[in-house]
Amino acid sequence: MPEADAADELAPLVGAAQHAGNLLRERHLTLATAESCTGGLIGHLLTEIPGSSDYYRGGLISYSDALKQSELGVDAATLEHHGAVSAQTCIAMAAGARKRYGADVAIAVTGIAGPTGDTPGKPLGLTYVAVADAAGHEVQRHQWFGDRHRNKVASAAAALTLLVERLQR
Repeated sequence: MPEADAADELAPLVGAAQHAGNLLRERHLTLATAESCTGGLIGHLLTEIPGSSDYYRGGLISYSDALKQSELGVDAATLEHHGAVSAQTCIAMAAGARKRYGADVAIAVTGIAGPTGDTPGKPLGLTYVAVADAAGHEVQRHQWFGDRHRNKVASAAAALTLLVERLQR
């Protein structure tokens, strides 16, 4: 994909990141991220905004179960009973990122971007996004039907949307 096309494609997501950043700044809140299937795309979008260091603490790309456990504190039993792509794991990732980075709010995403990786009951494109803050957590399940790239972009958009919705409450 040519660079200009990629920038055009991500422009709405950068706008969503800007909106989230404005809300975080207005509320004097900090943010952390825990990403699996998006591979750092959310962190990239957040850092496209000048001054994002005012509220964005950082994040972790936890592609492996071992990193989910060691760096985010996801319990081995959660991974064993529910799998890496589950609501329970996504919530634990968000809570772990919030704690690890000392952030007020954290968002997490885990999913099967494709074109391989599906299992019985967990189809390609299955994604969970979660947000954790002092009030608790919220998680959403999504099913995408695009190629790997489109599924990653859709997942990042869903995570930013959930963050904005949570901050607006």
